[in-house]
Amino acid sequence: MDWTFLFMMLALKIPLGMLIWLVWWAIKQQPEVEDEPAPGGDGGARVRPRHPRFPRRPRYRGPHGEPLPASPPRVRTVVARSGVRER
Repeated sequence: MDWTFLFMMLALKIPLGMLIWLVWWAIKQQPEVEDEPAPGGDGGARVRPRHPRFPRRPRYRGPHGEPLPASPPRVRTVVARSGVRER
C-alpha cells in the first residue's frame, strides 16, 4: 500500500466525521424560548427605522417624450499650417 492511499482512507475521514457530528448536533438542538415580555411594554410594536431615500431615476422619455438635451459643443484647437517651416 502507498502512503497516499492510507492518508486518503484514514486521515480524511476525521473532517467528514466531524461534519456529520456537527449536523447531528444542530438537528438535536432545541430552539431557545424567550420568557414572557416585560410588563408595561407596548406588546412588541416596533418602529421601523427610516432609511435615506435614493435620488429618483430620470423618467423614461418614451416615443412622445421630450427630446434628449443637445450635446455640448466640441472645442478643438486648430494649429495654422503655413508653407514656411521655422528653422
